[in-house]
Amino acid sequence: MSDDKGGKGAAADPQSSQDLTIFVQNLLQQMQTRFQTMSEQIIDRIDEMGTRIDDLEKSIADLMTQAGVEEKS
Repeated sequence: MSDDKGGKGAAADPQSSQDLTIFVQNLLQQMQTRFQTMSEQIIDRIDEMGTRIDDLEKSIADLMTQAGVEEKS
């Protein structure tokens, strides 16, 4: 019985090792793709927030000008 298992294990090891390597490579590629997508989304949101903050600062400055309030630097 141990001869049978040893024979199968020796023959199956290279294939299962190769399968595992391919599986891990695919998994890492998927993770890298998802990470890249998430990174791009985060950067886009940060850029959008920056634009909105700039617009808000301009609106506040316009309101202060209309109200006759001097900006303090």
